[in-house]
Amino acid sequence: MAEPVTTQFPPQPRVFHRLVPSRKLQSRLVDAAVFLALAAILYGLWRAGQLWIGPATPEAHISLRPAVLPYYAFLSLVRIAIGYVLSLVFALVYGYAAARWTAAERVLIPLLDILQSIPVLSFLPGVMLAMVALFPNRQAGLELGSILLIFTGQAWNIAFSFYASLKSIPREFYEVAQIYRFSSWQRFLQLEVPYAAIGLVWNSMMSVAAAWFYLMACEMFELGQRDFRLPGLGSYLQLAAGNGDSRAIAWGLAAMIGVIVLLDQLLWRPVIVWADKFKMESVEAASAPRSAVLTMLRRSGVPVAIHDRVIHPASEWLLAAATRRASAKGSVKEAKHSNPVRTWLGRAIGFLVVAALVWLASLAVRRLFLLSGAQVLELLRGAAATFARVEGSLLLGALWTVPVGVAIGLSPRLARLAQPVVQIAASVPATALFPIVLLFLLRLHGGMGIAAIALMLLGTQWYILFNVIAGAMAIPSDLREVARVYRFGLWDRWRELILPAIFPYLITGLLTASGGAWNASIVAEYFHFGGRTLHTIGLGSIISRSTDLGQMDVLLAATLLMALIVVVMNRLVWRRLYRLAETRFKLET
Repeated sequence: MAEPVTTQFPPQPRVFHRLVPSRKLQSRLVDAAVFLALAAILYGLWRAGQLWIGPATPEAHISLRPAVLPYYAFLSLVRIAIGYVLSLVFALVYGYAAARWTAAERVLIPLLDILQSIPVLSFLPGVMLAMVALFPNRQAGLELGSILLIFTGQAWNIAFSFYASLKSIPREFYEVAQIYRFSSWQRFLQLEVPYAAIGLVWNSMMSVAAAWFYLMACEMFELGQRDFRLPGLGSYLQLAAGNGDSRAIAWGLAAMIGVIVLLDQLLWRPVIVWADKFKMESVEAASAPRSAVLTMLRRSGVPVAIHDRVIHPASEWLLAAATRRASAKGSVKEAKHSNPVRTWLGRAIGFLVVAALVWLASLAVRRLFLLSGAQVLELLRGAAATFARVEGSLLLGALWTVPVGVAIGLSPRLARLAQPVVQIAASVPATALFPIVLLFLLRLHGGMGIAAIALMLLGTQWYILFNVIAGAMAIPSDLREVARVYRFGLWDRWRELILPAIFPYLITGLLTASGGAWNASIVAEYFHFGGRTLHTIGLGSIISRSTDLGQMDVLLAATLLMALIVVVMNRLVWRRLYRLAETRFKLET
């Protein structure tokens, strides 16, 4: 019998032994940094909570001193973060319901289109009055009202993105999940959310950028004779713009850009790199995105300990509980279907909901009869003008965002350079830059109308760009390799690969951009500048003016007319394009 062969390796060089303590020291420093960051976040939330439970101060003094900007930035960031968490939960639930149930889809998608198109100021009276009445003596009422208004600028595009991703999942993936008897929770967590991850990440970035964009309207506003002000970057910039203080505007924009850059490097860049693993492909990309922050976190023991001791056991317990529940549900499925009490209860709830909607609609119609003929004619003229501006801004936005978005999405190196720039450009409120635009355009004939289109474009083109980037990043590397092997020319690559692959994302971007354009009309067509009110004809101008004057009848009529236009467009255009994306441009065999 042959003797076993032993192999002697040479001793490790001394350099290796010197590197081990260095890596341990680096890991400990990262652990300390992560721990300090978590402690700072918890302390900040505690301080914000103390402010919330304090007495209400509807007309808080807003200082324009640069020294208060870090504190204002922190308060605004807390409001945006809470609004984003609420938006993400809403989007996952709403998008799942619309994608999974056909009957619900017929109602939920047009309703979502209406909600994303209604301007923030249309939500403002009901939201703020309800929150102030709920917490009459506490600051929490004003804070919750501001957060809910921020929510109305964040939630819709994430919900549309998740819905579109679920509708584009290949059938064979669901068949595999059915063969392995996935429960609904398992299918949701292990198939549907991972498949939609890239779109969710980029639309989350767009939602946070939209929150910065609408922050000025959500932290400082007037409702009739009442003036509501909350300390924050939005109120700082709005007060500076209203006073024409260019120095304060520059300081406020610098603080906002600094926060955006920090968020990009500490949050969004690591999340984008993490989400890249969910790309549906069989060949690994030659160059993958990288993040130094994510690499440091993976070397740290704190995130690993949290995952191993908290997140992983909790997720395993939830999945096991969902599996047991699904098995038990399957065993009594026939009994449940034959339960008449359950059937009649569902019908009774549906009847009550329909009755409530009919009653509210009757009240709204009764208020509309109080309008004069001149007011109705003004509403129709304003609707036509705003519709033309919305469609023009969509066309101008798509002309440059599609090629630029594809270039960024297909190049990790370009994405690393362009991502922070795009984040900053999308997040800086156009209303803060609007005075500069006005100074130039008001000298032209019809300058306010042109300026309104420019402001709509500044607020909506990013929806298209972010979705196109997400679509280009989601293109499988093996399909790109096939195009390279077969030597596709530029036109063939766009016609056969790029445009079909990004088509569902592009439709989502155009749809959310359309809603953003309608929403932006409230500030694009009616603007306070240097003690003057500049306005042009349009539905947004009517809504802003009626909010300032407390004319609730006109505000209701303008909002309902805007909702009607959105429903018609959804029926005639967007629903058909979504069907085309679902049937023809789905990536499946």
